[in-house]
Amino acid sequence: MLTHLPVLIVLAPLLGAPVAALLRGSNWPWLLATLISWFSLICSVLLLMQVNNEGTIIYTMGGWEAPWGIEYRLDFANSLLLVLITGLASVVLPYARLSVEQEIGAEKSPLFYAALLLLILGLCGISATGDAFNVFVFLEISSLATYTLIAMGRDRRALTASFSYLIMGTIGATFYLIGIGFLYVMTGTLNMADLAERLPAMSDSSTVRTAFAFIVTGICLKLALFPLHLWLPNAYTYSPSAVTAFLGATATKVAVYVLIRFVFTIFGVDFSFGMEPLAEVLIPLSIIGLLSASTVSITQPNIKRMLAYSSVAQIGYIVLGLAMGTAMGLTASLLHMFNHGLMKGALFMVMGAVAYRMGGTDISNMNGLSKTMPLTFWAFVIGGLSLIGVPLTVGFVSKWHLILAAMELGWWPVVVVILVGSMLAVLYVGRVVEVGFFGEPEDTTRREAPLGLLIPLWVLIIANIWFGIDTRLTVDIAEAAAAQLMSGGVIR
Repeated sequence: MLTHLPVLIVLAPLLGAPVAALLRGSNWPWLLATLISWFSLICSVLLLMQVNNEGTIIYTMGGWEAPWGIEYRLDFANSLLLVLITGLASVVLPYARLSVEQEIGAEKSPLFYAALLLLILGLCGISATGDAFNVFVFLEISSLATYTLIAMGRDRRALTASFSYLIMGTIGATFYLIGIGFLYVMTGTLNMADLAERLPAMSDSSTVRTAFAFIVTGICLKLALFPLHLWLPNAYTYSPSAVTAFLGATATKVAVYVLIRFVFTIFGVDFSFGMEPLAEVLIPLSIIGLLSASTVSITQPNIKRMLAYSSVAQIGYIVLGLAMGTAMGLTASLLHMFNHGLMKGALFMVMGAVAYRMGGTDISNMNGLSKTMPLTFWAFVIGGLSLIGVPLTVGFVSKWHLILAAMELGWWPVVVVILVGSMLAVLYVGRVVEVGFFGEPEDTTRREAPLGLLIPLWVLIIANIWFGIDTRLTVDIAEAAAAQLMSGGVIR
């Protein structure tokens, strides 16, 4: 069974989704989805251990060797990402039971859990596959599931947000598919290993360069890099709380992984940063994005919307690291992918708990929260400190590595930008903490959030502290992944 782990991590949610849709009531679909998420987490942890002990895992579908057959390839980069996806799913699904009952209702919950399993399937498939066209297939599966989940929000504006994301997501996927088509015309293969081997001989071709431009643009739209981020704030704000927590922690990180895989493995460092002006494009956009989105966050009256714009800023940090084109920068990018998933998942779960008790996520709902919901409030404080980058939290670890990468290149203005971005985070997080401490609650009879919400939430909060203190696992894996990717990836 252990030899089939790469496909089981995709097969389990694929088989579970239709079963969840057919089950009646709200508890049975939830229980099935939760068990599948825990099984997937066990598989991903075992895969990461296997990669660490034995090296890259290659799994061929149906016994057909690549490039004729489809294969899954797991190295340090995507095995770490799989742990993030399945780990967040394993925490969010127990959290979702009470949240979904209140926000969606028992009638729609089977379809909700079926769509959530399809989203997990798509994200895991994108991460594991070694076939460029398969990335598109799984991308569409995850996107269709995401549009459905967003539209289930109780605010009518969720429908508009879902439709807007559908339009923008379709454009991004189309750009990606056009780029893949150009590569297939030139190389006659869709296997990532074959592409990495054949493209260097064709690097002067205008078709290959056009493919590169289409693919990078399409992926940047899916990962919400400024100024292609306009779909994200509404999507996160009006989604059901459990959906926002999972999407905010995983979806954009998977898109960043796809960008990293194409830039460093398929096209290669020499082509992406030598023959093509990738750094000259991504670095300014990253800097503008992290500063402008952080500034906009300060003025938002809705905390979920504030955190959504904060996600755009954090994507700027991640893309800034990979755009440096160095091993240290890529290490920082991979670290922040994982760490931001932990911190933003926790913060959105806090807002779900606030919405459960207070009925909304406006800043007015946070008045005096330290008195009425102290456990929820302190979870926000710790998650906010991690978002700022305070020592002993995961946010500090990845931002410190990003600063080291900038210093290694002598980019002192970039160091200043990173510090300014953190100071802006102090302002928008501090604004919420201030009303929570010093504001007066409108209803002093409000109780703390139920344990069904608090326990999963605090699991992520503890993870923010644990991996901020003991960095051996995440830093070692990120450094190993960066070394592999800088050398052209494991598929050469």
